[in-house]
Amino acid sequence: MQQMTSTIPVIFIAGSDPVLDGLVQSLARPGGNLTGFYVFEPSLGGKLLELLKEIAPNVARVAILSNADALSATWTASAVRASSRFVVELVEAPLRGSSEIDAAMAQWGRESNFGVIVVPDPATNAHRKLINELAVRHRLPVIHALRAGAADGGLISYGFDLPNVFRQAAVYADRILKGSSPTDLPVYQPTKFELVINLATARTLGMDVPMSLILRVDEMLD
Repeated sequence: MQQMTSTIPVIFIAGSDPVLDGLVQSLARPGGNLTGFYVFEPSLGGKLLELLKEIAPNVARVAILSNADALSATWTASAVRASSRFVVELVEAPLRGSSEIDAAMAQWGRESNFGVIVVPDPATNAHRKLINELAVRHRLPVIHALRAGAADGGLISYGFDLPNVFRQAAVYADRILKGSSPTDLPVYQPTKFELVINLATARTLGMDVPMSLILRVDEMLD
């Protein structure tokens, strides 16, 4: 979109760094016809790893399952920074279709003490039910960064409130239609994050949810 027009206002919802990617000059002053929402908090990859270890303390290897056609370096770097603290080996797993996901999770299931982090992306989100079904079949604890992942059978999720981001995008569209310029609308970073645990999945996997998580959880599904 940036290459196609320099005049039509564009509101993006980006998972990577819009400054690093050259979409805007700065978060506070975008400086062009693009503005929007930066939905990655720099420490979130490490936070997902921390929560996965908290609910599955025996996990020693963790795959970072991402869309092979999208950038996930920021997520991976965040998890890598936290991995030494939790004595965990990370495995990058950029996958495309359902057959690749099926084969990878079957392989991970044959290993002991393996866990999975699902990087938020339209492609991984589209496969979330398959990922969760395979996780249960292969006894793999999986943490998602979107609530929908836990709602559709994933063990746990932690991340931004995605519906609220889209509501805020509508507010930006309204302001632009009323005369505001994208260059004057700062890139918005979500401040609301939610922790969701699927108790039914925990029971299926034979896992106990620690009280430390129960005291912090925003929603428990059963």
